[in-house]
Amino acid sequence: MSQQAGYSPSFKRPAEIMRMRRKRARSDAGVFAGPMGPASTGSPGQSDSSPACLRPFSPGPLFNTQSRSGGGIKRRNPFANIENTYSPKKKLLIYTDDGGEVGKKASEKEGDEAMSAGTEGLAFNILFLKAELSRSQSPPAIAPASIAPPVCTEYPTDWSLKTRLLFTSPLSLSWAEHPKAQEEALGLSRHCRAQFSPLPHSLQSCPELRCAFQQGLAYWQHPSLPWIPLFPRINAEKSFTGRNSPWAQDATLQQSLMREWSVSLSSLYSLLKARLCPYFYLCSYQFTVLFRAAGLAGSGSISALISPTTRGLREAMKAEGIEFSLPLMEERKKSREPLNVTDCKAGADGEYDDDEDGSFLWLKEMGVQDKIKKPDSITIQLRKEGQTVSLDHKPESVVCVEGSHTFTLINFLINCKSLVAAAGSQAGLPPTLLAPVAFRGAAMQMLKGTGGSVDLSACGLHPASVQQLQQPSGLGKTALTHISMNNYSYTWKN
Repeated sequence: MSQQAGYSPSFKRPAEIMRMRRKRARSDAGVFAGPMGPASTGSPGQSDSSPACLRPFSPGPLFNTQSRSGGGIKRRNPFANIENTYSPKKKLLIYTDDGGEVGKKASEKEGDEAMSAGTEGLAFNILFLKAELSRSQSPPAIAPASIAPPVCTEYPTDWSLKTRLLFTSPLSLSWAEHPKAQEEALGLSRHCRAQFSPLPHSLQSCPELRCAFQQGLAYWQHPSLPWIPLFPRINAEKSFTGRNSPWAQDATLQQSLMREWSVSLSSLYSLLKARLCPYFYLCSYQFTVLFRAAGLAGSGSISALISPTTRGLREAMKAEGIEFSLPLMEERKKSREPLNVTDCKAGADGEYDDDEDGSFLWLKEMGVQDKIKKPDSITIQLRKEGQTVSLDHKPESVVCVEGSHTFTLINFLINCKSLVAAAGSQAGLPPTLLAPVAFRGAAMQMLKGTGGSVDLSACGLHPASVQQLQQPSGLGKTALTHISMNNYSYTWKN
């Protein structure tokens, strides 16, 4: 047997194992003086009765009975191997790059001879521990809060419309106030002709800066009603209440306004298609549409974003053959982020893909499908409709239309009856069109620019006091009742 191929000398038969156990029991009785007495030391004369041929675990090296002194031998699993008997908790050896030993438990030193023969089987574990050691010695990762924001020469594009924008600067912004008539005229002329001059890097050239500032304040709008603010249009009933609206009860006047508005919208789309207009906005009392020319926002074709939308609007667009997508919903689906609206997934058409039959497959596999009452088709349909409606008026309801479908969207908006309010303070008033360039039927409008800096150096107070008074007060509704100073530091009560 010992000469056969594949035979392992460390293998033992079950009968031999039982014989060794009986021999060990007789040997233990002779080694110990009593149940609690001291253990006798091994001697060469006891080699025939001691388990000299017993290995600590199989496979493994034989114990040297001459070098071991002490009590009885711990019983081990005869069918165990190195892989399932080694435990890092019992013996932890970590080696450095030069082969030196980093750490070892002192209580396990007596097993060095037994473990020395099994180090080859622990090569993978040692490499793993070595990698963990190098990882622990590497410098700690920098906390995200300590990382300074990147400094860029440009900032991300924000396509949202705002009613107010505040710029702050440590330098004076006096050049943005009170332009001269010639500077304002030159700025408006450059705006109409799309002429741009390089801006000076020094604030000493105030005329050029004022001209460029006036050029950037101009925009074009349709319709133009001086006595009514036409932006914003969503939730702007207070702005229209009490205003004179002669078209509200005049159907002929409403048709005339819509006819002129349709011409202006068609003109804007033609400019956009010819790449003579980069973008324009359509602001209705229910939603806002942003049209962008091809090449903007990473799109190779004309695109349109509608926000917010409702189920009725999406259904009407699908009925007209307008293909669209829900970009925010698709981003959440890719990133697997939880939805605020519902846990179901949404498709490109705005409906939720919820396979009710597939959700009961696991019940069928368990054999309990008959004990669970399956919802009927009406309940399922009502739940789907409720989930779809819950998406309405949410940021996730934004709709994106691209390519030739934007032209179909233009015709849809012109013929959409719900685009104009039928009742209320905005009844009969067409949506507002805003663009950075001139278009048919548009009127030039100017944004109002006012400066956050007043010179109070000659007001009669100390400059430090003036600087303190210019800061916003943090007391709120309370007042100071006690102030004390110690070592040029103030403490107070309010």
